[in-house]
Amino acid sequence: MLEQSVVVFSQNYLPLCRVNIKRAIVLLVTEKAEPLDMLSEVGWMVYSPSLVLHVPKHIRLKIASFERTWKVPPVNRREVLKRDHYTCQYCGSSKHLTLDHVIPRSRGGLHTWDNVVTACERCNSKKGDKTLHEAGMQLRHKLKAPIHPTIAFAEKFWTEQPKSLE
Repeated sequence: MLEQSVVVFSQNYLPLCRVNIKRAIVLLVTEKAEPLDMLSEVGWMVYSPSLVLHVPKHIRLKIASFERTWKVPPVNRREVLKRDHYTCQYCGSSKHLTLDHVIPRSRGGLHTWDNVVTACERCNSKKGDKTLHEAGMQLRHKLKAPIHPTIAFAEKFWTEQPKSLE
């Protein structure tokens, strides 16, 4: 049971992270957090010799949490590889990776998040100084800049399917 996780929300109800039940208990007992689903039976009952505590699946911090400002990271090799999950965006290979400009720079393409992709050496040389249409190639995924980590966590959190308790 102590392996289960609890979702922590900020004071203004932004999902921040997941913590284990032990950390959630500390936040609740020290009154740094409050349960979000107080009327619901969803959660876990934790028994100690002197205390019985209901630990909900969602808690909200009462204390101010420092919400950092976040900037879109620069377009560089490390960030592009991370965004593309270290795979070629043309064939799916994960070996001998390079960066490729979808619209070549010689044709006015910019070094931006929606124009730079991860490509293996073979696909990069096949495409060369051509556009996707001219080379007869397609991208496997739509290109986009990285999003704020809180938004990424929130998207993942809200799209999760609840597990049945059978």
